[in-house]
Amino acid sequence: MSPPTSSSRPSDERLRTVFDTVEPYIERRYGIPVRIRDVPNPFTGDLDGAEIHVDHDLDVAEAVFIIAHLFGHTVQWNTCEKAREIGYRLFENPTEEQLRELVEYEVLACRYSLQLFHDAGVHDLDQWLSDFSACDLAYLLHFYRTGEKRSPMSFWQDGTPVLEPMPIPEFTPTQWVARWEGIVV
Repeated sequence: MSPPTSSSRPSDERLRTVFDTVEPYIERRYGIPVRIRDVPNPFTGDLDGAEIHVDHDLDVAEAVFIIAHLFGHTVQWNTCEKAREIGYRLFENPTEEQLRELVEYEVLACRYSLQLFHDAGVHDLDQWLSDFSACDLAYLLHFYRTGEKRSPMSFWQDGTPVLEPMPIPEFTPTQWVARWEGIVV
């Protein structure tokens, strides 16, 4: 399920190094435990505001994206009540306004992800993370508009606009709700 081979895709070795850099950075700097475990299908990872769970069976590209992306959502959940509401709501027949809110929510999480990379010393994956983020967002929008669950990687495109990092505000990790008890797309 990893993204197609492309010019922006780093090697698995580079991605393992990034994971091994970012995971302890999240735990040390933010006090957020990252649990590598069996995450029930169809999850590939999950969060509750105080912990991040990454499925043990992911390929390294997905694991790097998931840890960074769920960190971004963890920041949002701990700094914005509306973000928490968006994060555990399943949109049924969403309006264009609801989809705009979802896009803003997802893009902001990815901008925090990019800042996390930079803060942890990872400066060479901006294009890759932007491409992965665009792929994830395209998958979500397709699902919400059609109800069809296609392979997420079928939405991959190289060379999407590079995201701008968003400074990570100070926050206190707080368990709000276990998403693994909530909504999954």
